[in-house]
Amino acid sequence: MNALDVDAVKSILTRLKQVMDDERDRLIELDQAIGDGDLGLAMTKAFTAAAEEADASEETLPGKLLMRAGMVIAKAAPSTMGTLVATGFMRGGKAVGEAEAIGPGELAAFWRAFVDGIMQRGKTQLGNKTIVDSLHPAAEALEEAAAAGKSLAEALADAAAAARKGNEAAKMMQSQHGRAAVFRDQTIGKEDGGAYVGVLLIEAFAAQAAG
Repeated sequence: MNALDVDAVKSILTRLKQVMDDERDRLIELDQAIGDGDLGLAMTKAFTAAAEEADASEETLPGKLLMRAGMVIAKAAPSTMGTLVATGFMRGGKAVGEAEAIGPGELAAFWRAFVDGIMQRGKTQLGNKTIVDSLHPAAEALEEAAAAGKSLAEALADAAAAARKGNEAAKMMQSQHGRAAVFRDQTIGKEDGGAYVGVLLIEAFAAQAAG
């Protein structure tokens, strides 16, 4: 598989629903340590809605379906993370445009727009211990892989590795946003739930391409 058509995107959204269900308790635990503890609930609501939309949709363009997923996530999970992830999907889907399939180049554009959308909406940047710290390096890895002519599976494998590395690096950062920022130095050394969500998102795309 060197491109994701609309059926592949539907499969990814269904996969993400299962992933977030499986990871619900861990996300709650991570968020309780330095946040308000609702991350697992928000992500299960978000991707249950996205998977239901994918199942019912007659959309033929993957970018349009990704935009629609963002819209339903925004409605189903109007929390901070739900809003940021929704923004990412809407911006990313728009960047894909009218393409009938998403190859490495389109995917790099998707994730770049996804990350930029989150940074703009959340008024954050790399190094603030957020989802950006896993997704930004993943987007860079995809851009480099696309420029090098790598296959979709290779590009996403690189992106997943970069996301995991970014998540590890984020552990040693100090939180700068939300309730977590109140804990200041106490957040250093702890895994950020948002950064881990970024890993889960990228890995779902990578698993689809590898499968």
